[in-house]
Amino acid sequence: MPTTFHEIPRERPLTPLLDRANTPDELRRLGEAELETLADELRQYLLYTVGQTGGHFGAGLGVIELTVALHYVFDTPDDRLVWDVGHQAYPHKILTGRREQMGSLRQKDGIAAFPRRSESEYDTFGVGHSSTSISAALGMAIAARMQGSKRKSVAVIGDGALTAGMAFEALNHASDVKANMLVVLNDNDMSISKNVGGLSTYLAKILSSRTYANMREGSKKVLSKLPGAWEIARKTEEHAKGMLVSGTLFEELGWNYIGPIDGHDLPSLLATLRNMRDLDGPQFLHVVTKKGKGFAPAEADPIGYHAITKLDPIKPAASIEPKKPSGPKYSSVFGQWLCDMAAQDPRLVGITPAMKEGSDLVAFSERYPERYFDVAIAEQHAVTLAAGMACDGVKPVVAIYSTFLQRAYDQLIHDVAVQNLDVLFAIDRAGLVGEDGPTHAGSFDIAYLRCIPGMLVMTPSDENELRRMLTTGHLFNGPAAVRYPRGTGPNATIEPGLEPLEIGKGIIRRRGTQATLLVFGVQLAEALKVGEALNATVVDMRFVKPLDEALVREMAANHELLVTIEENSVMGGAGSAVSEFLARENILKPLLHLGLPDYYVEHAKPTQMLAECGLDAAGIEAAIRARRALLSV
Repeated sequence: MPTTFHEIPRERPLTPLLDRANTPDELRRLGEAELETLADELRQYLLYTVGQTGGHFGAGLGVIELTVALHYVFDTPDDRLVWDVGHQAYPHKILTGRREQMGSLRQKDGIAAFPRRSESEYDTFGVGHSSTSISAALGMAIAARMQGSKRKSVAVIGDGALTAGMAFEALNHASDVKANMLVVLNDNDMSISKNVGGLSTYLAKILSSRTYANMREGSKKVLSKLPGAWEIARKTEEHAKGMLVSGTLFEELGWNYIGPIDGHDLPSLLATLRNMRDLDGPQFLHVVTKKGKGFAPAEADPIGYHAITKLDPIKPAASIEPKKPSGPKYSSVFGQWLCDMAAQDPRLVGITPAMKEGSDLVAFSERYPERYFDVAIAEQHAVTLAAGMACDGVKPVVAIYSTFLQRAYDQLIHDVAVQNLDVLFAIDRAGLVGEDGPTHAGSFDIAYLRCIPGMLVMTPSDENELRRMLTTGHLFNGPAAVRYPRGTGPNATIEPGLEPLEIGKGIIRRRGTQATLLVFGVQLAEALKVGEALNATVVDMRFVKPLDEALVREMAANHELLVTIEENSVMGGAGSAVSEFLARENILKPLLHLGLPDYYVEHAKPTQMLAECGLDAAGIEAAIRARRALLSV
């Protein structure tokens, strides 16, 4: 059994076995009796490295034994191993040649927080969003069949990710094409079954064995000659298994279900994986693990230890500087507004696709449990559920990350917007999100929202503006969206009331000459610094759609240069809306569009990412000076 640790080590641990297993080839040279010690060393090394860098934590601890077993049994990278989401992939990275690079995890120019094809041949599929692994592994299995290759395809998916419709679509298709592949369900919440024990483990070994498979196929050939006999035998087998194990659903979908087995029992894992590796057709192994396994605080609080920040260096008490006060997180402002508005409007409901903590719906879920709906990792369902509610007079608020709303774009258009339904989208993590990188960045929501007819799109510049815009969107007749960033704001005073804004009206925050900075969102604070340095006018535009056309026309008439600023893709973004308006009105005016460039901005600290994109004060000022210099030539 794995050793349990109670503290994150600050000094690099001694790992003599792990030092001999820098790659899966080296791992496979170890004796099987050495693997449990290796797993302990891997767990301790993971604790140490994540303590140094911060990052996803509990999920990786929970799959230590599973990761070791998969790389030991399968011939990776020739055999394809596909991780779902990627939160749990740090042990995989350590065992696949990146152990010494773990100190650069999630840092600028360092290794990524998720599997990435360009980083390693062992990362067979780039991930970041959930529920993609089975589809990807199925594609690889079909490719192997077309190429006449015997290589294996394995998808590792969590019980949370399995709730998404995409996963079941892939399960159904794999059965239809009788793909030779293995799906490993990593059940770390016992949400599917608690049936783990000696009998279950013994049955898993028997049912996954080649002997049992041969007997089953032989019986099928004999009984298939008798009318209806094989179907009766198959149903009998299925129901007998269903009495002892929990895989009836997967058997009905056409998968050979084995499990559940203890995902921390290495000998059982190895034996079962070896058996299943050589079976034909779609194979499904259900393993039960404990998130945070081997680190007592994470086992006790798996949600709190899903990810951690890096450990601060130990300093003498006298040298510790007091922390500067900061404003509340934008998500906290949203959570408070949701409770306040729910108290006034009994029609309001809150919907989240499995992001209660991240989107800060915890207090709402406790105060209004009958009006709180967590639909699991099913963004498309979340949006259409909201649409159905809105059809019958309910006022849904869908709390969703920008990057995840992309997955429900068809539902947003077809089910909500086309029908002009009253659904408010509270879009968290808009813009760059830092160390999680491009898969989690909200780089495109302004562009993909503003092209939808009838959509109200708002960009708050601070915490109070967010609160007022949420009210505005809630009262709006039709679909509305408020997009706000991760983290804290400038600590603006938050008005306790629930007053809406006048729709489509921006506000001049500073008056100057020559240049006007039209700001869409939280870059306002940086723009005001630039306005002081250049004596420029600064406008908080507030609304992307409808655009404050009168204000843009006024600024164009009184300034020689218009500068648009947004933390969104420049292509198709708010700046494009300004350009389109000016072109439509035949107003000729020099323009400078500042925003996210036409490439994926790699993981780094948010301040580093903004500097790279020229969206900090220094970058904005430099870009304006350069454009003005060109205009004066």
